[in-house]
Amino acid sequence: MQAKPLNIFYQEPDPDRWVKYDRYPRKVIRRIFRGKHKPGGVMMVALQLMQGLDKIGVPYRFNDFRYIRKHPEEIACIIGKPHILEKFKWKNPIIFGAGIFSHPIDCPDLLKLYPGIKKIVVPGKWMKRAFDPFFGEDMVVSWPVGINTELWSPSIKAAKLNTDFLIYDKVRWLHDEFEKSLIGPIKTKLSSKGLSFETIRYGQYDHSELKDKLSRCKAVLFLCEHETQGLAYQQILSTGTPILAWDRSGFWQDPSYFPHKVKFGPVSSVPYWNDECGIKFENIELFEIALDTFIKKNKANYFAPRSFILNNLTLEICARKYLDIFNSVNT
Repeated sequence: MQAKPLNIFYQEPDPDRWVKYDRYPRKVIRRIFRGKHKPGGVMMVALQLMQGLDKIGVPYRFNDFRYIRKHPEEIACIIGKPHILEKFKWKNPIIFGAGIFSHPIDCPDLLKLYPGIKKIVVPGKWMKRAFDPFFGEDMVVSWPVGINTELWSPSIKAAKLNTDFLIYDKVRWLHDEFEKSLIGPIKTKLSSKGLSFETIRYGQYDHSELKDKLSRCKAVLFLCEHETQGLAYQQILSTGTPILAWDRSGFWQDPSYFPHKVKFGPVSSVPYWNDECGIKFENIELFEIALDTFIKKNKANYFAPRSFILNNLTLEICARKYLDIFNSVNT
């Protein structure tokens, strides 16, 4: 068991927008009109790391800024954007990440500005390859947060699965173009083969809707340009549902960077994956071949997606991997 608690920090960026301190009334107004705040991907990294630490019996403090300022010798585990680094002049050794900025070009002087940083944590291997040239291979480490395999389990599945595919649409950019060149043709091909499907769109659902649709689907078609980790598709795998994934590879496509600022590749839409999870296809021309192979293998019970999660991405496994990073700094 860890002798001392880890010091974990995470806060959502919420700067003033129009006048000083207007972030506070804006927060109240958002709560009134939008309801309770739903955790985003980076917040889930913090929450699920702490859940994993709970499971392996490792204590931690959360957002105890008063304590950390009084103990500059202790490591600060800072998850999320760099605004936490700006709260005060940190004297502590720092593990920074995951969920930091999108690309090192956003802050190439990071280590000069914050010399206390001892490790930079990114969600996966392709991101590590993007960060290594800026900060060094030894400084950057890839680490995935764990999946709650109790919350996302085969128990959500109905006794009879009446729908062949759930199309998980996470195409973020140029959606209208991909509706014509990818999403629409996929739906047409499924229909021509007599395969039923439902759809769900990223950013327009909650977990209860995803679980409801997953409960009656035999498989998932996952459509996304690329993922840094991909919590949603890993939650799907944890339910025992295999995935037919569009993995275009190629360049990182974020239009804020590509192609005018950054040309980096190859990337992946399913960065944590093996043959137990399902089958990947690169483009619409290869879709039908992949689909036919996927259906045959799925009928033969070839896939074991939950086993992949249980062997690689549980809350406990990933918490221990984070603890390894912590201990490498603590030596």
